[in-house]
Amino acid sequence: MNRRRSHTLLTLLSPLVLLAGPVGCGALTGGSDDQGGGRSFTVAAAGDILMHPQLIEQARKDAKATGAGVAGLDFGPLMAGVQPVISKADLAICHYEPVMGTPGGPFEGFPDFQVPPQTAKTIKDLGYDTCSTASNHTLDHGYQGVKRTLDALDAAGVRHTGSFRTKKEWLTPLILDVKGVKVAQLSFAYGFNEPHRLPADKPWLANQASLKRIQAAEGQARADGAEVVILSVHWGREHQPDPSAQQTTFARQIAENTGVDLVIGHHAHVVQPMEKVDGTWIAYGLGNQIARHESPTGLTEEGVIAWFAFTEHGKGHWDVQPRFEPTLLEIPPDVEDSPGGATPAGDDDAQDYRLLDVPVPLRDGRRLTGRQKARLRLAFERTEGTLLNRGAGGDGLKALTALPG
Repeated sequence: MNRRRSHTLLTLLSPLVLLAGPVGCGALTGGSDDQGGGRSFTVAAAGDILMHPQLIEQARKDAKATGAGVAGLDFGPLMAGVQPVISKADLAICHYEPVMGTPGGPFEGFPDFQVPPQTAKTIKDLGYDTCSTASNHTLDHGYQGVKRTLDALDAAGVRHTGSFRTKKEWLTPLILDVKGVKVAQLSFAYGFNEPHRLPADKPWLANQASLKRIQAAEGQARADGAEVVILSVHWGREHQPDPSAQQTTFARQIAENTGVDLVIGHHAHVVQPMEKVDGTWIAYGLGNQIARHESPTGLTEEGVIAWFAFTEHGKGHWDVQPRFEPTLLEIPPDVEDSPGGATPAGDDDAQDYRLLDVPVPLRDGRRLTGRQKARLRLAFERTEGTLLNRGAGGDGLKALTALPG
């Protein structure tokens, strides 16, 4: 791989991105300074956060039960299941798909999402340090939608990149101090939903993907001191577990023509494989961290937390060891989803929407019905099979937590 050559070339390219600052690091799991080699750190990254109306109603219900939350909404119980894993990473990266409204609403679902800014505090409480914000929904509510989203993330103490309030923000790389290593995050989307376009007077409002733009963004980050560069990219075909030809081609172009150290993909709303391409790990799609689509498919409720242990071997040479942790959103029955009141969508055993770290209830002896156990095992095995189906197992991809017997 021509990674070292590309680093030198990229410092000559024009600037493009993001925001700088230190990151609060959690406890280390899966890599440490005494494992051999030099410096090390861990990264956790998960799929799309997309709060559909049913999930907002769950937060309203939970706020009444907990007495917590803001303006009648508490998203904590909904997402608490993934906190133990997310909070252990030295750097935790979320993907925030929609834009935020005001705390009291109104809120909107598809096609032009506008979701509660209260979610920003929950993201921080889970242990996320930064979020990518470039998606096909970034421009759903124009400049004001972008500003509300980034203002809310700032207020919660969550860093962000991919959309911007000013040209200066766009030109400033997001570089985070992770255990003494300068790590840059980049975020790009394939495009934006019609009829929304980048405004002529604000072409910097959100990052639209191209190889040249990614090269320029990486080059500026390297010039500003980044030692590791992680790229979040919104791409591919929705609801397709196999990466598209455009994804695999673009992934190879990135691996061969940039020095990006890791590529994290989103947008498909289902888990897609991971693959090592020319020495660079590509996570084509991490599925949904949390979403409630109009017609749940089973696949749309499954997601994965990707875990990467970075270890330095020689100056500027990083070994990346990948792991995965399957997740599942429990959906309570909803007769309205089924024509004529037939078999309702959802799990007859579930009372509330809850995001689960799949191995945990299987391992900890939670009182599960046979159907619940079977569903959790299916989520784990299907996620594992999808992640490994392009040969990632041969390059070292394994489960972070083994499937309990």
